[in-house]
Amino acid sequence: MKEILVLVFAAASLTNALKEIAASWEIAGGEKIAFNFASSSTLALQIREGAPADLFLSADEAQMDVLERADLVAPGTRHSILSNTLVVVVPADSTLRIASETDLAGKGVERIALAEPTSVPAGVYSKKFLERVGIWAAIAPKVVPTENVRATLAAVESGNVDAGVVYRTDAAISKQVRIAFEIPAALGPAISYPFALVKGAPREKEALSFLAYLGSPAARAVFVRYGFLVKD
Repeated sequence: MKEILVLVFAAASLTNALKEIAASWEIAGGEKIAFNFASSSTLALQIREGAPADLFLSADEAQMDVLERADLVAPGTRHSILSNTLVVVVPADSTLRIASETDLAGKGVERIALAEPTSVPAGVYSKKFLERVGIWAAIAPKVVPTENVRATLAAVESGNVDAGVVYRTDAAISKQVRIAFEIPAALGPAISYPFALVKGAPREKEALSFLAYLGSPAARAVFVRYGFLVKD
């Protein structure tokens, strides 16, 4: 069995795309990749506490900034190549009519799942949007915070909440939810995924090779297929 060489700490929203990219990488002769998927804030904390990560793939710039301020990002390796879009989802069999953000504040919507809005990127992005359109105060009492964006998706799939805010890429992988509406890019926050080598990475050479592959045309094509917006 091939030795696991590269340990990648990656935002939960990247799970499906990265697993496919890593499989192609390994088939082509690349080193075996092991993933730790969680919220970017959780991953950043683990790295700060000494977890032996080689790469950190964050769903927002703020968590990468945290590591950079702690001198845990290898200089010159940080690149932001992806973006995403926020959508409001409801269970596939829901009869609720939610056509805009103002409907979330209505009486018909009692529970709204959000990734933890004080720290997890998807939740932070969602809160910024809801504050921008002036309805956060009305929605805050309804919020059911979750560990990460995939947990938000699961909460909606189970019917434990009336609605949730996730990335478009998360909604696309589930047949148990439907998109009620997409948050317009002009109103939503700027979503950015920075990738970088962790300073002192145990497998620096191999990690840098995989990091470069993530920006290749082959990897970018996979990200696009999963619904990510790829930056130039």
